[in-house]
Amino acid sequence: MPQIFVVLSIAVIAAIVLLLFSMGRFHRQNKITPIAGLAFSFVISGILFGDDRMLGYSLLAIGVMLAVVDIYDRSRST
Repeated sequence: MPQIFVVLSIAVIAAIVLLLFSMGRFHRQNKITPIAGLAFSFVISGILFGDDRMLGYSLLAIGVMLAVVDIYDRSRST
């Protein structure tokens, strides 16, 4: 059963990315920064390792913290 949620979440994320690419907004306005890419990979890893709660939640927390740092950094530079 947990594998269904992992596959479903990856499919939803892929659909969102494809939608952004098809709209043409992803390339022009929002370039992904290295910190955001790292945060995204931590969140995906947290989802994939969700069976072990301690590891999964830790990876999710690190990903969210990195995303907040990236948002703060981008808001200061603009």
